[in-house]
Order: sequence, then structure tokens, then C-alpha cells
Amino acid sequence: YFNAHDRTGEVFVVTGLGIYPNLGVIDAYATVRIGDRQHTIRASDALGDDRMHLEVGPYRIEVIEPLQRIRLVCDGDDHGVGFDLTWQGSFPAVDEVPHLWRSGQKVVLDAQRFAQVGTWEGEVRVDGTTHDVRPDTWLGTRDRSWGIRPVGEAEPPGRAAAEPIEGFWWNYVPLRFDDFAIVVIVQEDPDGHRVLNDAVRIWPASAGRRPEQLGWPRIDVHYRSGTRFPEGATIHLTEPDGTPLTLEIETLGHVALNAGTGYGGDPGWSHGTWKGRNWVEGVDVDLTDPAVAGMIPFGLLDHVARATLDGHEGWGLFELGTFGRHDPSGFADYGSVAP
Repeated sequence: YFNAHDRTGEVFVVTGLGIYPNLGVIDAYATVRIGDRQHTIRASDALGDDRMHLEVGPYRIEVIEPLQRIRLVCDGDDHGVGFDLTWQGSFPAVDEVPHLWRSGQKVVLDAQRFAQVGTWEGEVRVDGTTHDVRPDTWLGTRDRSWGIRPVGEAEPPGRAAAEPIEGFWWNYVPLRFDDFAIVVIVQEDPDGHRVLNDAVRIWPASAGRRPEQLGWPRIDVHYRSGTRFPEGATIHLTEPDGTPLTLEIETLGHVALNAGTGYGGDPGWSHGTWKGRNWVEGVDVDLTDPAVAGMIPFGLLDHVARATLDGHEGWGLFELGTFGRHDPSGFADYGSVAP
């Protein structure tokens, strides 16, 4: 997973590639939001013997310098989206804690990721318009995950059809500051029990310092009245010596991950699904379409984030998913919204 933006939220790129050995599938997608439209290209094919060959359809990833410099190329202009982008890591990649999520007795996800913040250089081409990407302005975050996750054709629902989950609450916040990076990741059950909890500050490689743990985050999301749309958040962190840190977030433009990208709840495509060989498709989604707008609150939203911490300004991602019951937020059911 990669994202790229120019700090305004007006142009927001979200893209990624997946390999699914047990399904024999490789696929990729790239979504660019401009205004109220999300332009997406997605591709899928049979997985070959060489898993280091990161190419599917018009999309490829080149590792120039491991964990530091990556080139992404998409020659999908005929389908609405193309780019040639080079990633430069600003700070070392950091391992997140293992992520195990159960629904009842069933393991839904058993995975781990590393995360990194960085800058971009190159160009993005969308619907005939070229956007110049310069590293002094464009930045983003990336992660790579491995393990078991619910992708591909759905399993028989069984008991889950009669006893669906009551709710889901997820917050992922990787941020790039000039002198350090912050990564916060939290998932909670409907009663507020933490399924996943991680908060670290990452220093430059030259500092020779290991990532610094920042305690048990307390997250106050500032929801727009009558919705679950986050206009910002206050995240309370703690330094190892007990000193409090207050991270303020302002959200800008966003991408709806269930509107073309293939993430959970996307009605048009799901990662890992067998689409046959050499499948490529372009999709243009109008986010104001009532049919689309009605489903967006039940998926993940990736927001461009502006952050401040002790006088430092940072930029990155504020990813939030919230639907159904979540007691700490005061949401009793799927129809609950902020007052």
C-alpha cells in the first residue's frame, strides 16, 4: 500500500499491489481522487512462479534500494490513470506489532506490517491531465503486510450470517514530520477492548536510536455533527518517562476505500478475486451518487492529514473505519451518529 498527496487534499493517490499464494492471484489498483470523483485502474492475473516479479497488467513496482527507494509505474492511461513515481523513504521502516483479529471463535486476520513515511517525485496522469510531483511538496506513507486476511471469493458465512459482528472501529495514523515520524494504530471491539494497540516515534537512521514507544493512545475523534465523518482528532500519547504528548489532527481530502479500490465492502471488486488472466479495468466513481454516498460510511476512509505535535508540523494519513456499535464513541448501533 502507498499513498501520495501534495498536502492540500485536492489530489490524493492511493495504490497498491497484492500477491495471494494460496489463491494463485496477483493484483494491483491505483485510485486518484480529484474533486468528487475517484478514478481507478485495477488489474489482476495468474500468479507466476517468481513472486519477486512485481508486475501485473500495466502496473509494476521496481525496488531500486530496498526499504528506501521504490519506483511505481502505471501505463494505464487508456483506462484513466497513469503515473511514474519514485518513493524516497524519509525515516527507517518500522515493524508494527502483530495483528490478530477474531470474530467470535474464528480468526479473521492474522498478519503483520511494516510502515514508512517518505516523499515522491515524478508525475501522475489522470483523465488526460498531468500533475507534476515534486519531493519538496509531495509526500506520503506506505506499508507492507503479510499473513492471513479475508480476500478473494467469500467463504460460506455459516454462523456469521445469523450472528454478524456488532461493530468495527479502526484508526491508523502514520505521519511525517521534519525530524521524526509517528505511527499510531488502534483497533477496538464494540465494547472498547483493544484488539491492536501500537504507537511509536521513529528517528532518522543517522541518530542510531530505536523506535520510541509512546504508550497507550487515547483518541478523541472530532466527528461532524449528524455523521461519523472525522473533521479531525486529538490523540493523547505518552513519552517513556511519562511526559504527555498531544497530537492534533486536521483532515483534508479523502479516498473512500470501498469505492473502486477493492478493499472490504467494495461492491465492484475484492482483492484476491480470480478475474481470469490479463484482466484490466478502469472505473470512474462519482462520490456524490446517492448509491455510492450511502455505502461510503461502511468502509475505510483514507484522509490526507495535517498534524501538529509540540510546535512541529507534520503530514500523512488519517485512516478511520467506524460502523456499528462502539461504546467509547457513544455509538449504540449501525444507525448511530455523532450528536
